[in-house]
Amino acid sequence: MPILEVNDLNVTFRGGIKAVRGVSYQLSRGEVLGIVGESGSGKSVTSLAVMGLLPAGAEVSGSVRLHGRELLDMPEDELVRLRGKTIGMIFQDPLSAFTPVYTIGDQIAEAVRIHQKIGKDKAARRAVELLDLVGIPHPDVRAKAFPHEFSGGMRQRAMIAMAIANDPDVLICDEPTTALDVTIQAQVLEVLKTAQRETGAGIVMITHDLGVVAGIADRVLVMYAGKPVELGTVDEIYYRPRQPYTMGLLASIPRMDRPTARLIPIDGNPPSPAALPPGCPFAPRCPMRVSACDEAEPELERIGPGTRMSACIRSHEIELKGLDGATIYPVPEAPAETAEPRPRAERDTVLSVENMIRHYPLMKGAVFKRRVGTVHAVDGISFDVAEGETLALVGESGCGKTTTLQQIMQLEAPQSGTVVVLGKDSATLAKAERKALRRDLQIVFQDPMAALDPRMPVGDILAEPLRAHGHKDVKGRIAELLSLVGLDPSHAQRYPQHFSGGQRQRIGIARALALEPRLIVLDEPVSALDVSIQAGVINLLEDLKVRLGLSYLFVAHDLSVVRHLADRIAVMYLGRIAEIGTVDEVYGRPAHPYTRALLSAIPLPDPELERSRERILLEGDLPSPADPPSGCRFRTRCPKRALLGAEDARRCEEEEPSVVRLASAVDHGAACHYPEEAEVVVTSRH
Repeated sequence: MPILEVNDLNVTFRGGIKAVRGVSYQLSRGEVLGIVGESGSGKSVTSLAVMGLLPAGAEVSGSVRLHGRELLDMPEDELVRLRGKTIGMIFQDPLSAFTPVYTIGDQIAEAVRIHQKIGKDKAARRAVELLDLVGIPHPDVRAKAFPHEFSGGMRQRAMIAMAIANDPDVLICDEPTTALDVTIQAQVLEVLKTAQRETGAGIVMITHDLGVVAGIADRVLVMYAGKPVELGTVDEIYYRPRQPYTMGLLASIPRMDRPTARLIPIDGNPPSPAALPPGCPFAPRCPMRVSACDEAEPELERIGPGTRMSACIRSHEIELKGLDGATIYPVPEAPAETAEPRPRAERDTVLSVENMIRHYPLMKGAVFKRRVGTVHAVDGISFDVAEGETLALVGESGCGKTTTLQQIMQLEAPQSGTVVVLGKDSATLAKAERKALRRDLQIVFQDPMAALDPRMPVGDILAEPLRAHGHKDVKGRIAELLSLVGLDPSHAQRYPQHFSGGQRQRIGIARALALEPRLIVLDEPVSALDVSIQAGVINLLEDLKVRLGLSYLFVAHDLSVVRHLADRIAVMYLGRIAEIGTVDEVYGRPAHPYTRALLSAIPLPDPELERSRERILLEGDLPSPADPPSGCRFRTRCPKRALLGAEDARRCEEEEPSVVRLASAVDHGAACHYPEEAEVVVTSRH
């Protein structure tokens, strides 16, 4: 018997906005159900409705049964007794879910005492046991720490500990790994699997990361415009999708194991729940649309044996013809190369960084401040970017990527080392020279909404840099820029909030291109976008690079995106470069143990591959840059160090390695005393 049954669940907010429309699913004990879809598809609202956590004013109808008991009309006091005991939830942002003025141990112990009649001491011991179960080091000490003293990954693990404190039968995980680095994400997913083994709970995994679902889910529910559009086992959904929307999602994913020249975006944007189109809500974006699609919205119907269901009038045709996303979605054409690219050694260097250092003082005291240490944000890194090239800086949060970008964009002298932009040393620039150089050096920010002034129409936003640098035909250049990034020039009078996330990022790219720069810094330009939208932005960046001869310095944590966009890659760890080389060399045969751990942690949208591949799980979190380890900075987490002899291990403790070119490669170096090239990612057979 299923432990959780959701039937015809509907959620309507004020103004008649139907956020969830007819969601139905069942969850059995020990099963993992993945719910996927773009932002706004109703995934999180569905989970909040199941938990009874929707805001006042939301109208909920349908049925939610837990062990046969109806939850929707249950009195609040009874529902409170069930939450945390029989059904638990892991929220997306653990920092806002924890109370900041109580210790982690006290909050977990409180969750235990609310549902179990035990004393304070026993509850405190149970909290320590739970922290130990989810892999928190020194749990007895860390239980006395406050939420802000935990790293992001540790907070998420503590949130899992609190969710499983009373052995619930159902765990609802709402984007539990979205804001985490891939190494921490791998740890958290492993903890979730451990928690499920310990409690035997059924898990509802809500996420937009199809790689995460491939590795953990048994069945998958795909949602679009508030409604389920496909349901099946994880193998059926990934290898034999029968709904054009699902096929488009899978085709648009940048894959590390199967890099392709062009990604396949889904044209258009998801509809607003307040203004759904007639008929099938996906029809305006669907490449298989026929006139019948506009007549009525298709229902989720069984299309084969078992539980396989799809909401598309052409599902049987898709099955008979064996169609897939790469077949029905048109692959965007790439701009033709005007000339054969020159070897890297013959091209000009647009950016050169040599032994750059950026330290910050660590101060203590509110009134009388005193320096108590130093934050080694960037501690002597060197790299260069050639004309027409993309160099990616990757690494975990706190490794120094953003600090590196800030130092370059300031066009000022670093604390130590040199930064040479387009042949000019930043330490020797006069004010007029600095302003002139900013024409050729531009940036695209991570959050397009925060980067665009909401009080200014798009035309004025694009005109601002043009007027500052004395451009003559401002109006004509605005129309040209909007067309260049695939937007309608007639929309120049609209405000940023009138555009979708992907369109806003295109506006940010247009602003960066306004002055015809030669080098553009990309700070996580697609991390805030749905996978279906980010594919179009990645293709656009590639097209502009070829068409305009641009060079990119690209910062990202998604190594699958880096594989598609970058020519060379520099892996950073704790303010230093751990490995650098061409994308093919670093991805194909990584030599540094940290790079191998990063690559092995990236989830792949291939269930068979995810079930069989081995992951290199790093223990603990990134050390503080205020107190980096002696010798090799990675040694405290290095899985290889445990295999070394005493003399070799002592060298790792005492001597800091520098980047040394590997004998087997032309442009591939690693900062490791004992580098060893090895394949990490196996290519998918599907």
